[in-house]
Amino acid sequence: MQVDNTQPCVMVIFGGTGDLTHTKLMPALYRLKMDALLPKMFHVIAVGRRDLTNDDYVQGIYNSVQESNELPIDEVTWSEFSKCIYYHRQTFDDDSGYAVLKEKLAALSSDCNVLYYLAVSPEYFETIVGKLGAHDMARKKGAWRRVVIEKPFGRNLKTAQYLNKRICDAFDEESVYRVDHYLGKSMLQNLLVIRFANIAFEAVWNKESIDHVQISACETVGVGTRGGYYERFGALRDMVQNHLVQMLMLIAVEPPKSFDEKHIRERKLAVLKHLIADNKKAKSVRGQYGEGENDGQLMKAYRSESLVAEDSDTETFAAMKLFINNERWRGVPFYLRTGKRMPAKTTQVMIEFKKQAEIMPSSQFGDCGPNRLIIKIHPEEGVAFEFNAKKPGTNDDIVPVQMNFCQHCHFGFNSPQAYERLLHDAMHGDATLFPSWDEIKSSWAFADQLSARWQNDAPDFPNYDAGTWGPQAAQELMSSDEREWWNKQ
Repeated sequence: MQVDNTQPCVMVIFGGTGDLTHTKLMPALYRLKMDALLPKMFHVIAVGRRDLTNDDYVQGIYNSVQESNELPIDEVTWSEFSKCIYYHRQTFDDDSGYAVLKEKLAALSSDCNVLYYLAVSPEYFETIVGKLGAHDMARKKGAWRRVVIEKPFGRNLKTAQYLNKRICDAFDEESVYRVDHYLGKSMLQNLLVIRFANIAFEAVWNKESIDHVQISACETVGVGTRGGYYERFGALRDMVQNHLVQMLMLIAVEPPKSFDEKHIRERKLAVLKHLIADNKKAKSVRGQYGEGENDGQLMKAYRSESLVAEDSDTETFAAMKLFINNERWRGVPFYLRTGKRMPAKTTQVMIEFKKQAEIMPSSQFGDCGPNRLIIKIHPEEGVAFEFNAKKPGTNDDIVPVQMNFCQHCHFGFNSPQAYERLLHDAMHGDATLFPSWDEIKSSWAFADQLSARWQNDAPDFPNYDAGTWGPQAAQELMSSDEREWWNKQ
């Protein structure tokens, strides 16, 4: 991260008493303070509806930071950081509250830059940006005003377009930062470096050498307390439309002219347009978990979860076979998979190269497996390259072996959390890791096409047991060779 601490900044968090603020945002700000990456003149105003004193609120944040930190809190850093925190009580539709908030901002600095962070349920997005605009708090001559919008950004293309118009009525487009926290993950950022900084990979990053690509984001947990949210969005809208599509774009992107936000966004958008153009070839499967068992513990079905309808047809699993209709990738299948109640928690990308032409006779050496490049994003962070080598001994047996890079092991510290990078970049005006409106719009168009097909093909839910890799139909998307990795993660 580049450090520019000269510009003062006030961060206003709407939803200051919520889970996102306590578990992600405030701990990220504390760690930025630890690393001297916050502006020298920095304040954070937490807007919430609970009746709390400032001391009570700060103590609650201290407890949250302590719980999220692997190391004990540095009390000197905390003392300095805690003096920057202010609690402001108001409801999100209260005009008088915005007037008081505006006065507080002016009291902190008459010409300060302001970063508004909407860590609230999506139904409040329109209300908050509308009030900020109405109270002349969204633009200021001689200083910047930016707004960070958490996902979900709409529920489909139509609602996303409506929300975007309401936001841009108040804020300039370049001041709107739409969060996909996956883009803040260290190894996902590393993906472009791994490819473009290594001729060994970039030279074979095409349809001539790559057989297929697998992208997985799997969780062992169910929906838990998020049943109400999941009923509205499901796996397609919650994970595929944003996180998985973003990962696909980063893998498939053409070399940019430079690594600034403009050129990266242009290249990503081009991938998405070619993906939509070839959408007729796409095959997809959806699923919903039923009861299952894990380590002897019975796991209940999705329809038995809190706030879930007894006859719900919401998918908790989605898998698809996609194609990108351009010269580099034409004919190469991209497999995407996400699901709840999977056997393992893993987010990773696996790029499988085509098998070597038959040079070494299999009768003598055995079959040569494919080379694979595995980018481990979460919970492990690292890269593995799988290649063929002779097994030690007198026999001429060929076996797959791996070269591994473990990010935690190699550097001896935990990489920055996603929100640290995203907050830092938003304060410094770098939107590279934030999807543009054109990306959001195109990804919703893609998701809406899939959703429309699903309306005419309703599976009999539940169709996979909790603790398994999803419905059998997902296996049938792939060839038997392709399933080897799909089922062993």
